[in-house]
Amino acid sequence: MLNLIFFGPPGVGKGTQAARVAKYYDLVHVSTGDILREEIKLETELGLKVKDIIASGELVPDEFLIEVLENTCSKHPGAKGFVFDGFPRTLRQAEALDELMKRQDCKIAKVISLEVPEDELLRRLVNRAIEQGRTDDTAEVIKNRLIVYQKHTKPLIDYYKRKNIFIEVPGVGTIGSIFASLCKVIENH
Repeated sequence: MLNLIFFGPPGVGKGTQAARVAKYYDLVHVSTGDILREEIKLETELGLKVKDIIASGELVPDEFLIEVLENTCSKHPGAKGFVFDGFPRTLRQAEALDELMKRQDCKIAKVISLEVPEDELLRRLVNRAIEQGRTDDTAEVIKNRLIVYQKHTKPLIDYYKRKNIFIEVPGVGTIGSIFASLCKVIENH
């Protein structure tokens, strides 16, 4: 089973590349952001709980995301593997994912961090907000998301480096060239 985590701040291209990698390697793409936005759209109990949290750019509480993750993984018992996009974002989430992998008798093969300069991130996020009509991507929320990433998510780099599975890949270039770089990294395991 091939399990990958796509890592990096908002706007690096995790979703775009994770979806391509999942399709290419026949893996299940797990985007917590997409799942939560769908829950909000459907006005489910979870969606109503997290709507204001997401709108402010803060992190959704660990217990909600862990539950979403476990439910999603349980829906794919025969999967060849998973590509986690936007999860984990905290140490507690990383530990919960490790526990889930252990229960399924597998592990995370690689944590792939897409590296993009901050000015490029801001440009991408503003464009995404316009193109996709994402009301959760205002300038204020974008700035807060990057602060939250630095505070809560960036510390996971050391966690995964200690496990010797953290790999940095340049996230600037064409979608195709970045994808080709990712495939080389994935196939070299």
